[in-house]
Amino acid sequence: MSGSIAVPKPLFDTLENISSTPDTVFDYLQTLNISAAISEFKLCLEFLKSYANSADTFTAYRRETERLLDWAWLVSKKSLKDITRNDIRDYLQFVGSPPKSWIAIKSVPRFIDENGLRKANEDWRPFIIRASKSSRRLGKKIDKSDYQLSNKSIEAIFSCLSSLFTFLQQENYLLINPINLIRQKKGYIQRQQVRKVTRKLSKLQWDYVITAAQTMASEDILHQRTLFLMSAFFLLGLRISELAYTPGRLSTMGNFAPDKDGLWWYTTIGKGNKLRDIAVPDELLTALKMYRQSLQLPPLPSREEQTPLLPKLRGKNGLGSRQIRNIVQTVFDKAILALRQQGKKDEAEDLEIATVHWLRHTAISTDVETRPREHIRDDVGHENPSTMDKYIDIDRVARHQSAQHKQLKPKLEKT
Repeated sequence: MSGSIAVPKPLFDTLENISSTPDTVFDYLQTLNISAAISEFKLCLEFLKSYANSADTFTAYRRETERLLDWAWLVSKKSLKDITRNDIRDYLQFVGSPPKSWIAIKSVPRFIDENGLRKANEDWRPFIIRASKSSRRLGKKIDKSDYQLSNKSIEAIFSCLSSLFTFLQQENYLLINPINLIRQKKGYIQRQQVRKVTRKLSKLQWDYVITAAQTMASEDILHQRTLFLMSAFFLLGLRISELAYTPGRLSTMGNFAPDKDGLWWYTTIGKGNKLRDIAVPDELLTALKMYRQSLQLPPLPSREEQTPLLPKLRGKNGLGSRQIRNIVQTVFDKAILALRQQGKKDEAEDLEIATVHWLRHTAISTDVETRPREHIRDDVGHENPSTMDKYIDIDRVARHQSAQHKQLKPKLEKT
C-alpha cells in the first residue's frame, strides 16, 4: 500500500509564519485531484490561526489537521465535506499504521528558507518515530514497523478533529460533525485495568541527580546555570515550556517578583496559555541569588527585568527547549555513572530512560507528602482535582497497609 500512496508535502508553516503561506503550498494543492483543496486549506488555516495565542495547542492542532487533510486528499480522495463517520473509523485505522513512506525517524522543520524563499522540506513527514534513549545507547536502529499510536495521541485526535469539524460547521461548510457520530470513542483507546504508575525519579535517583549538578557548579561557575535549572524544575514543578525562551513565552528574570507582603512568586504562562503564579520556596530564592551572582547581577531581579532567565553562553536570548533537554541529560548521565560506580545498577538503568518531564512528576510527587493538595494544584496548574490523584502514591501505600491485617475470621466480641 505504501508504494501506491503519494508522500504528502507540508501544508502549514510555523506559528511565526502562519500568516504568510509559501507559494509552493498553493502550487502543491493545485496538483491534487480535489476541487475543494484550496478552499478547505484556507478554512483550516483560519481554524489554526484561532489558536495563535497558545503555542502548544497550535502545534498539536496543526499536526492533527495536517494529517487528516493528507489522508483525505491523498488516500481517501475526498474533500472534508464528504467525510463520514465510517471514513473517520478508516482514518483512525490508517494513523495507527501509516505507510512507512509517511514516517520520519527524526524531527525536521516543515519548511526551509532557500534563496530568500520558503519551500517545503523534502525530509519532512506527517509521522515520526523516535528511538528510545535506551535504544540509542545500545546503538539499535529505528524500525518504522515499530510505529505505534499511544492512547494519548488517540485522545488528541478526537479532541482536535472534533474542534475542527465544529469550526467548519460554524463556518457553514459542514452540516454535521462526523466525530460526534462516533458513539464509542473509548473503544479506540486501550483500557488499563491497573492505574498507570507515574514516571518519576526515586529519592535516591534525585539525590544523585542534584548532587551531580552541585558538583558541576562547584567545578565550573558556568554550571551555576545548570544547578539553578535543576533546582527550578524540582522546587517549582515546572514544565520545560515554562522555563524555555520561546516566542510568546520569554522566560526572564522578571518572572520572579515579590508581592506586597514580600512573598516571592514565579509567574509563567502554562498549558492552555494560562497565566499563573507559583510560590517560590526560600531555598530556590537562595539558589537564584547564587546563580545571579555568577552572572554578575544584583542578588535579586528588579520588576519587569528582561534578562533571560537562562541566558545562552554565546549570543542573545535564552535557552530553548532542546538546549534545556541537553543540559538535563548531561546531569542525568553523570548521575547514572555515579550510580553504576556505587553498584546501584537497577537505579542507573531506570534513570537511563528518564526524560525532563519526569522532574515535574518527581516534584509534584514529593510535594504531596507534605503540602495540601489544593496548594500544589494551584502551583502546578492542574484545574481538575482528579489529576492530582496519580501523584498520590502514599495513598496507595496506606490503603495497602490498612488491608494487610484483614482476617478471614474476625474476632468475636466478648460477652
